[in-house]
Amino acid sequence: MPGCGKSTVGRQLARRLDIPFVDSDHAIEQRLGCSIREYFERQGEARFREVETDVLTELARQTEGVLSTGGGSVLSEQNRALLRQTGPVFYLYASPQELFRRLRHDRKRPLLQVNDPLQRLQDLFALRDPLYRAAAHHVIESPRPSVGAMVQGVMQHLERSVEPAQALGVPSPSPVASAASPSH
Repeated sequence: MPGCGKSTVGRQLARRLDIPFVDSDHAIEQRLGCSIREYFERQGEARFREVETDVLTELARQTEGVLSTGGGSVLSEQNRALLRQTGPVFYLYASPQELFRRLRHDRKRPLLQVNDPLQRLQDLFALRDPLYRAAAHHVIESPRPSVGAMVQGVMQHLERSVEPAQALGVPSPSPVASAASPSH
């Protein structure tokens, strides 16, 4: 959902694992040459979602590391399948009320520029929560945690499954490269 901490947590996780971080919204804006909000206003949501799928497909092929996606990327069945195949997917869950508390002054998110943003968040949540759960391998509850607590929650899930960097698509070092040599 918008405001759940995808970009912030993703950046911190990537930093902690020393791997690349990519925000799909930023990649989309680079492709479009304008903000998502401007594109939404000119071309509409349907056209934006087509561009979003194209960019996600490219990022999934090219990027190793942590990928933060836009909140609506799960609306496409193709995107949900792509994300599940690409690596472990984490749904950062927060209630619509908590998201409203975080976003009530935000004027950058086009889907929330309505008369009743709380109702809009509740409607989005009703539609998207089952889709997020379908796409996710893990759900991280985020009612009011710190970013550090959310990153730690993701790390715990990764550590239980495999080596964290490998889980996120970063190849493990070769035995030669990882061998320690004494230095004096």
